[in-house]
Amino acid sequence: MAFEPPQRLVRALGEAAYDETGDDPVAARAWLAKLPELTQEAADRRGLTVERVLVPGGRSSLAALVRRSDGTPAVLKLAPPGARPDLEAAALACWDGWGTCKLLEGPAQDDGALLVERLHPEVTLRSLPEAKALLEAAGTVRRLWVAPPAGTAFDTVAERTARLAGAMDPDDASVRPLVDAARAARDELVAGEPELLLLHGDFRQGKVLSGERTPWLAVGPDAVVGERAYDLAGLVLDRLDDLVASSAGAATARRRVTKLADSLEVERERVRGWTLFRAVSSGTEALRAGRRTQAEVLLEFASWL
Repeated sequence: MAFEPPQRLVRALGEAAYDETGDDPVAARAWLAKLPELTQEAADRRGLTVERVLVPGGRSSLAALVRRSDGTPAVLKLAPPGARPDLEAAALACWDGWGTCKLLEGPAQDDGALLVERLHPEVTLRSLPEAKALLEAAGTVRRLWVAPPAGTAFDTVAERTARLAGAMDPDDASVRPLVDAARAARDELVAGEPELLLLHGDFRQGKVLSGERTPWLAVGPDAVVGERAYDLAGLVLDRLDDLVASSAGAATARRRVTKLADSLEVERERVRGWTLFRAVSSGTEALRAGRRTQAEVLLEFASWL
């Protein structure tokens, strides 16, 4: 089969901070060049018929709509070098369709591919008004907070955020106070982390799709073990452009922290702290990648907290 890799995925791999993650940019480019061939091989190995590649798709893997030999629709996901599809598979297997798409088949012969239940990729929670979207998102994410499966090497929130904190070194001196505040918040939070639950790790409205078994199901976890407030921080950061454009953006941001924390019985200050850290981490990452406008939005938001 022939196709051009989705540009969102190409850009994400090109922007990756390989010296921080250990990924190899040469390997990533080689993988992109061979992606049509690799997709067909993974499909043939599983007896699948490929319908089309999802565009724009995600930033961390290629997703193709496929059908199994019995005609059942599914999604084939291929992860680039350095990714851990085995951990995504372990998380999906643990949830077993409770709040997420179902895992149909895990990686085979180290091909980095997963076969998962097909949802409706064109319909996400972002299609709903914000208040309704937040309500549905909260109801979905709370289903995922379970004890992690034994013997699986998921990162902890402390481990993941230690790496992120180490990467927050902006050239712009004006950003330094926010970086210092974010690092201080992170250190305080991990010192007193109250729980170790399996988290989605990358939860936001765009990761919740319409389904058949139940109206809304999460996809694309970057699973991590830690406290619920870390997942909620991703929801607070949703639809930032709208918030920043609003004259009441700062007050709305703080209300969002309070509303999500209270509705899910999580300490407000822990949600606020992780939101600050994640906003600054994403903002400094955007600065390094040259996405200045996105960085400014994230860092302005962080200053409100």
